[in-house]
Amino acid sequence: MNLTKEVIAQLAEHLEDAELKAFDVLKITDAHPEMDWDDAYAVQAEILRRKLARGNKLVGLKCGLTSHAKMKQMGVDTACFGFLVDTFSVPSGGDIKIKELIHPKVEPEIVFVLKNALRGPGCHVGSVLAATDFIMAGIEVIDSRYRDFKFDLKSVVADNCSSSRFILGNQAVPVNQVDLRTLGVVMEINGQAVSIGAGAAVLGHPAAAIAMLANHLGARGEEIPAGTMILSGGVTEAVAVKEGDFVNLNIQSLGGVSTRFI
Repeated sequence: MNLTKEVIAQLAEHLEDAELKAFDVLKITDAHPEMDWDDAYAVQAEILRRKLARGNKLVGLKCGLTSHAKMKQMGVDTACFGFLVDTFSVPSGGDIKIKELIHPKVEPEIVFVLKNALRGPGCHVGSVLAATDFIMAGIEVIDSRYRDFKFDLKSVVADNCSSSRFILGNQAVPVNQVDLRTLGVVMEINGQAVSIGAGAAVLGHPAAAIAMLANHLGARGEEIPAGTMILSGGVTEAVAVKEGDFVNLNIQSLGGVSTRFI
C-alpha cells in the first residue's frame, strides 16, 4: 500500500459524500497516481465501514466489468468486486428517485445465492455450481461518482465499482435446472428492447465471475459466506436511464424483474 490511513479515510469520505449527495467528482487517481490495488480496495472497505457504523446492513457482493461488452465500454480489461448494502435494494416493480443519483445506467444480471461458503484460491466453475443454492434475475443500477463516467480501474474499485441500486426478481431457480451459458437475456426500456444477450457473455460462464471473486477474497484470507447473494456482472453493456423510464428485464427460465425511475 502507498496511501496512509488518513488519506484512505479522506478518499472514502469524499467518494461516499458524492454518492449520498449525488454530485460527481474527478477520478481520484488524478490526485493520487501512486494508489495501488490494495489502496483502492482499502478505500472501498472504509466506505463499507462507514455505512455499517451508521446502521446499514451488508446484504451481498457484486462482480463488475465481467463481460467483454462492459470491459470495452469502460475501457478496462480486468473485473472488479464490490459490496451491496440494504439501502441499495429496491423491490421488483418499485420506483427509484432519479434525483438521488448522478447519471444512472442499468444492466441485466444473473444473481447467485450460495448454500455453502466459497473460498479460494483454486475456486472454479464447478466449485461455484456445487455451492450455489439458487439463481435469480436481477437489474443493477450503476452510478459512477466520477464525472462523465470516466475512470480507471483503481478509481472505480475505490468507488465500490459504481454500486448504487439493485432489483431482484421474485423467482428462485435451482442452479442444476438451467444451463447458465445459454440463458437468453432481454432488457427493455419503455417497451423497446435495448439489450439482448446470453449468460455466456459473462466470462464464458456466469459462475466464472463468482469463482474469480472467491479467489480474489481468498488471496486476502477471506471467503464468501454461505447464504451470500452475489450479482455476477452485467450480461450486456449498461444503458443510461432518465426520469420516467420503465425498465423491464426478462431472463429465460428465471422470469422477469422491473423498476421505474421517477
